Amino acid sequence: MPPVPGSGLAKGLAVTLRTMTRKTVTAQYPDVQPELPPRSRGVIGLFEENCTVCMLCARECPDWCIYIDSHKETLPAAAPGGRERSRNVLDRFAIDFALCMYCGICIEVCPFDALFWSPEFEYAETDIHELTHERDKLREWMWTVPAPPALDPAAEEPKEVAAARKAADKLEAAEQAEQEQAAQQGQPEQQERPPEQPEQEGEA
Repeated sequence: MPPVPGSGLAKGLAVTLRTMTRKTVTAQYPDVQPELPPRSRGVIGLFEENCTVCMLCARECPDWCIYIDSHKETLPAAAPGGRERSRNVLDRFAIDFALCMYCGICIEVCPFDALFWSPEFEYAETDIHELTHERDKLREWMWTVPAPPALDPAAEEPKEVAAARKAADKLEAAEQAEQEQAAQQGQPEQQERPPEQPEQEGEA
């Protein structure tokens, strides 16, 4: 069946008519803050206490926008005759958000949970150099990181928790068995005592 002449124009006008009669919704930003999803990628916060200067985030960053400087310190031996140990001390941790493409690889590869996503997105600057956040500023973003979501009650129990629970149940069963065995060993001693004879009625 050949198309009716002007059907395309009629469809287009119908879409326009529906749009004209629909109520408009305007986001009143910045007076009204938007409701962001819980996993929004706004800015990256640094939890400095967890950072071990492993450099894994800087090596895996596709944009090379993470700058880390550190030095080594020698710790004295914990016990007499022990060996001295060395550790890395963080001097600088900076992220250039002018280069960052918000892929989140640095957060995923961090083995010690030192980097977190914050939903804050209002950190625009008039100078591009101000978009390089040093560790003090990255630490301030940690106050805006939302709490982790609650675990799904229908989810499977983690293997570590299941193994610990199994070991605890096994230990509790062994202790209960020892208590029952001790109770059975003490029971014959009580049975050796002769039972008391009741007094017979009519005895003088």
